[in-house]
Amino acid sequence: MSNTDFLLAVEDLTVSFDGFKAIDALNLYLERGELRVVIGPNGAGKTTLLDLICGRTRETAGSIKFRNEEITRLAEFRRVRKGIGRKFQTPSIYENLSVAQNLEVSFPRGRGVFGALAFRLDSEVIDRVRAVADEIGLGAALDLEAGLLSHGQKQWLEIGMLLMQDPELLMLDEPIAGMSVKEREITAELLARICRQRSMIVIEHDMAFVERIAHKVTVMHQGRILAEGPMAKVQADPRVIDVYLGH
Repeated sequence: MSNTDFLLAVEDLTVSFDGFKAIDALNLYLERGELRVVIGPNGAGKTTLLDLICGRTRETAGSIKFRNEEITRLAEFRRVRKGIGRKFQTPSIYENLSVAQNLEVSFPRGRGVFGALAFRLDSEVIDRVRAVADEIGLGAALDLEAGLLSHGQKQWLEIGMLLMQDPELLMLDEPIAGMSVKEREITAELLARICRQRSMIVIEHDMAFVERIAHKVTVMHQGRILAEGPMAKVQADPRVIDVYLGH
């Protein structure tokens, strides 16, 4: 497969902070429909990598191509419009709004928070809200105030808010942190459904969860890729055992 065939191609990506290379000449290639999990010890550069891909942080050197289009110089909001969605570890939802309103304000042509409270929804938005709510398992909770949701449900709602934007690539940072065992199982099923039509990069520390969801695993260490491949191959790599799994 040539580099032009990948959904995302990151090449020689480097970012330095006061002389410290948080990401050091990193290469990463993501296929369409792939669920890639990135693991590594704290400080390996995992979150910084997602920051660079979504445009939150600017690179020092290197290239990021999305659908074979150079996006390295694009602002964060323009990358969102291109089809890149990012979810952070802590849920960022409007707790005083209903589940439906949270989804509606995330629609690309939505009217914003205050508009959602003041105006009727058009049929396109209503249909999209219902479809996404069903996909994330909150179809029966559309009228519930978001602040009353469980921790796991809040995480699913934020994933739904990303899905309202119809991204081709979703990036999630530790999506099961703080979840119950049952919520983790539901989340694994949700991510598998999402990847039937989209691609995903997930940062995660729970190895059982990683083994369940990952198509391929990338292990980072000191801003570089240490190992990459199926979970079984990565787990057996002596370098990975030494710097991460063995700790």
